[in-house]
Amino acid sequence: MMDDCIFCQIVAGDIPSRTVYEDDAVLAFLDANPLAPGHTLVIPKAHHETMADLPEDAASDVFAALHRLTPAVEAAVDAPASTVAFNNGEEAGQEVPHVHGHIVPRFSDDGGRPIHALFGDRPDLADDELDDIATAIEDAA
Repeated sequence: MMDDCIFCQIVAGDIPSRTVYEDDAVLAFLDANPLAPGHTLVIPKAHHETMADLPEDAASDVFAALHRLTPAVEAAVDAPASTVAFNNGEEAGQEVPHVHGHIVPRFSDDGGRPIHALFGDRPDLADDELDDIATAIEDAA
């Protein structure tokens, strides 16, 4: 637990939340500043800032909760779809430095766009650059 982390304070019960799911490892609650009705955050109870900090077993717990909750969130607000995403690090838009997955219900008229719309011009990468990147990822994993 980090005393200055708002999500840790929610886990500790120091800050109220609209909890929708809880088990030994995971807490899920409605986002206080939702992008859509039903916008839900799914967090590990233990403090981990980014995906790189998150142990594999905790990641499995978070993903299992996301898997369970996504259809429940969609059903609760009669949404035909949802965007499930993580902002991983400040440069990616992560505002709270505690790993958290978003379940954002989506509707045909919501004006939202796919994740590809977050980015401007796409890089023009040569085959050898792609091969080098693929090899670097494979070696690091």
